Amino acid sequence: MKRIIYVLAITLAAAMVCVSCGNNGNKKKAEGGGVPEYTVVKKAVTDISKLPVDKDGYIVLFDGKTFNGWRGYGKDAVGSRWIIEDGCIKFNGSGGGEAQTGEGGDIIFTAPFKNFELQFEWKVSKGGNSGVFYLAQEVTTKNDKGEEQYEPIYISCPEYQVLDNANHPDAKLGKDGNRQSASLYDMIPAVPQNQKPFGEWNQGSIMVYKGTVVHGQNGENVLEYHLWTPQWTQMLQNSKFSEEKWPLAFALLNNCGGENHEGYIGFQDHGDDVWYRNIRIKILD
Repeated sequence: MKRIIYVLAITLAAAMVCVSCGNNGNKKKAEGGGVPEYTVVKKAVTDISKLPVDKDGYIVLFDGKTFNGWRGYGKDAVGSRWIIEDGCIKFNGSGGGEAQTGEGGDIIFTAPFKNFELQFEWKVSKGGNSGVFYLAQEVTTKNDKGEEQYEPIYISCPEYQVLDNANHPDAKLGKDGNRQSASLYDMIPAVPQNQKPFGEWNQGSIMVYKGTVVHGQNGENVLEYHLWTPQWTQMLQNSKFSEEKWPLAFALLNNCGGENHEGYIGFQDHGDDVWYRNIRIKILD
């Protein structure tokens, strides 16, 4: 992409001005570009210094027994479709795809992370779909009635795709397999594609360090990219999150992580059964 596009993107980000600040976060509005006024919501966070650390020096984000540190995106608790089963976080599928019910919804760990290596294991049911979010923000806008509403988590952050490649149609959409498991959703395919079949455990990893991001799957690094660069802006422009198609998503993703380049880790409710376990993180600051 020509440099002028990047300059325009930076100009758009710079045009965001703080209108008001408080316990609910920063309210921002773009002066142009069709981006609506939005609020980055700030809530109480978990003190990670009090979490257990395993023998490898990783902070344990899920103790296998409770949802301590977790809550629903835009909520105060975890929805009832998320349960703990055999030491795993499980989502009991609603069958509604992205049409989330009140008992479900995406979940987040309530501490922001900046430079880190996240490790986890996951498996899905036949035809299952989910995702792992990182550097996520909680963002609200106002609807036509002037009421605050939460925007989808995925318009503020990258997504590590979790999918049954063999049986979910999304695996054949996108471009060059960029919607298959471990891909940067709708932007970069995971290569090699070494996913295990549905019902079997896969190892996943996400490393973020000063803008460099690496996705891993089953012991292999499968993609690398660099946030906050002209190349990142170009990828967004070529995706469903382009400035023309989705101005708010483009503005948020182009500066994902916000002013501090940090955000939440989350798991997606896409309506299908999915399991996560052995969730741990190492801070790289």
